[in-house]
Amino acid sequence: MILPVVAYGSPILRKVAKDIDASYDGLQQLVEDMWETMYKSNGVGLAAPQINKDIRMFVIDSEQIFENQEEDEKREFPDAPGYKGVFINAHIVSLDGEKWSYNEGCLSIPKIREDVLRHESVTIDYVDENFNPFRKTFNGITARVILHEYDHIEGKLFIDHISALKRTLLKRKLDDISKGKIKVDYRMMFTK
Repeated sequence: MILPVVAYGSPILRKVAKDIDASYDGLQQLVEDMWETMYKSNGVGLAAPQINKDIRMFVIDSEQIFENQEEDEKREFPDAPGYKGVFINAHIVSLDGEKWSYNEGCLSIPKIREDVLRHESVTIDYVDENFNPFRKTFNGITARVILHEYDHIEGKLFIDHISALKRTLLKRKLDDISKGKIKVDYRMMFTK
């Protein structure tokens, strides 16, 4: 089932999400719904707070980023061909490498994109949808997607990484999004 994406301005996007256990009701269906919602919305990642769930869970598919790239472009990123997976109860172990800039957007903040600095590499502890534990290190674009989604479960948004001046300049657009004054080709949920 395709779920509505929570729009900027909703309090859940600013809440630190909580860990869950394997008995979480409807987990497998939620995972399926998150994949379907992410793909229908043309996203490469989706966090549970974005579908109004305050749990530490997100899905990513950075493989999509590399599908349409030329071989030369793929060589620029150490993580080609990308990674597809479910991250539950994710907690960062370490951030490494130089920070680098990349233009990011967010399904909860449609039609706004900004350059964001993030670390080259992230090591993260998490469990998958079957509660198998992992500690993995991710690099490049995949690390960036993970860090973007990880921010969501920490109550942060990509616009928190830009300057106060840029946020001020975006205020009107952000206010319009929170009021539902935006047209997108996927379902959204706005605060009243």
